[in-house]
Amino acid sequence: MRHLLLTLILATLLALQVVSAAPDQTDDHRWSGIERIVAIGDIHGDYDNYIKTLRQAGVINRRGRWSAGETHLVQVGDIPDRGPDTLRIIRHLSRLARQAERAGGRVHHLIGNHEAMNVYGDLRYVTSGEFEAFVTRESHRTRNRYFDAVMLHLRETEPERYDNLPDDYREQWEQDHPLGWVEHRMAWDPRWDPEGELFQWVMSSKVAVQINDLIFLHGGISAHYCQHDLASLTRMVHEALQLDDSADQGILEDETGPLWYRGLAGMEPATPPELVQAILDRYEANHMVIGHTPTSGVIWPRHDARVALIDVGMAPYYGGHIAWLEVRDGTLFAGYPQGLLELPLHDSGRLAYLDRVIEMQPGNTRIKQRRERLSSSAAPEEAREERQAPAADQAESVSAICGIGR
Repeated sequence: MRHLLLTLILATLLALQVVSAAPDQTDDHRWSGIERIVAIGDIHGDYDNYIKTLRQAGVINRRGRWSAGETHLVQVGDIPDRGPDTLRIIRHLSRLARQAERAGGRVHHLIGNHEAMNVYGDLRYVTSGEFEAFVTRESHRTRNRYFDAVMLHLRETEPERYDNLPDDYREQWEQDHPLGWVEHRMAWDPRWDPEGELFQWVMSSKVAVQINDLIFLHGGISAHYCQHDLASLTRMVHEALQLDDSADQGILEDETGPLWYRGLAGMEPATPPELVQAILDRYEANHMVIGHTPTSGVIWPRHDARVALIDVGMAPYYGGHIAWLEVRDGTLFAGYPQGLLELPLHDSGRLAYLDRVIEMQPGNTRIKQRRERLSSSAAPEEAREERQAPAADQAESVSAICGIGR
């Protein structure tokens, strides 16, 4: 009887431990108790390296299906532009999200500046392959109808310009509007179709999420936006994406906004260490994980790993590198095809970390150059990051910027 009682007590204690460690969703933007997180950076239309990265990280199987159980996968934005496979990647990631949820996991796709640009019509970086992905047997007819509508509008609103169009205008126009262009705009731009597939996909995505003690987003959170909670950042971006005025994009093009900010990555004006800490304190987090600024193949920690840069340059345009961030039971790892490296939590450990990455990637000259800069006593990044901690009154002032202590 006594043995049975002890067995029941032990079983109860084990059950309580399982419950206490179970994943918990606080709201639409925050999760806790997640044992494993995999985060990947900017993809820019490269399906092959996207798939290779997920396979190397143990997220998908050989058939491209979810195989990571209760893992949370985060993709920090910039799937489109510079490569041909945007539509294919988005559709695969959408299927993967459904598979992950059935397995108890989750896929988080975040909005980057290139997703926003495709919505409001900045197509400078769209490749021909991205238009071709939308081509069907109806595309010639669809483009002809659109051209006729453009000509009718021009004749009614600017008759003098219409009468003076050059003989080769149609040829020039078609070069600027290749087959698939109309369907591409219908998928992305709510002014063309508010129910467009890719616009709706962006509107179902978030700007930032917090998983355990890590915040993930594309560019970063600056002093201009740190008073907003994560839900507010998403709401402001969603509202701006629905505006009919493409001349004023507000948060979508703000260099201090969450889609474009590079201060956390060390670009001038760089975020000082005391402000990095104040921003993290405001969200009760220990790390911020960002993309947007390519690192040429290395998962790069800054400010004693309070900031982790994970845009390694996956697309061929940026070098075609494979790497990811992995978090297991609170420990941060950099994942490479050759294996996992624990991410140094102090800047003093970064030289040794780079040496190991160089051993894995001996042909990557950019990482060797990074090491040379880092080892130089005159390295600007080191000079910034080795400054003394601010005085108490200065720290209080910095914290007040993000609304801490009010």
